[in-house]
Amino acid sequence: MRPTTKTVLGLQLPTDPRWVNLAEISLEEILTDHAYCEQKAATSGITLIQAFPDYPEVVDAVAPLVTEEWGHFRMVLQELKKRGLRLGFQRKDEYVNGLHAFQKKGGRPGDRLIEKLLTFALIEARSCERFRLLSLGIDDESLRQFYHKFMISEAGHYRMFLDLAQSIGPPEVVKTRWQEYLDFEAEMLATFPVRGDRIH
Repeated sequence: MRPTTKTVLGLQLPTDPRWVNLAEISLEEILTDHAYCEQKAATSGITLIQAFPDYPEVVDAVAPLVTEEWGHFRMVLQELKKRGLRLGFQRKDEYVNGLHAFQKKGGRPGDRLIEKLLTFALIEARSCERFRLLSLGIDDESLRQFYHKFMISEAGHYRMFLDLAQSIGPPEVVKTRWQEYLDFEAEMLATFPVRGDRIH
């Protein structure tokens, strides 16, 4: 059963508190996964621009985000190096794949774009929630500050993607679909084991 208390950013299922402790134990793994999350965010932004160049508001908003996300990738690489840790191999992202499978396929280009924007918004919202937990719960003060900066950034990205979706489609339709995404994400996460080597 889904808990009645909602988390920040409209998320319907709060992250299990044990996740922070597990992430701290698996620091090399969580930083590796974080690095690839930033790399994939940059790549996804480029793909979005390539697929929808006829939406200038999307191009204008996402182009600088691509640069920012790639900068974040480099920041995480530097954090790994500073701590004497190594970047591991990328793993299959069941969370993102699940959200992609939930997207409605076909329809008008605008409809497909909204699906992608809502997916990106949800990924950023969950990342923000987890970075907040790390910024509050991890023992290392330097790492808490590191993740506080990422938390603020992800919150802005979440809002940007959601605002773009609402500017492209009828706001009430987008709002209804967004709630469907939130409900699906909570149900999906409830089936995942609690593991500290993944951001999602």
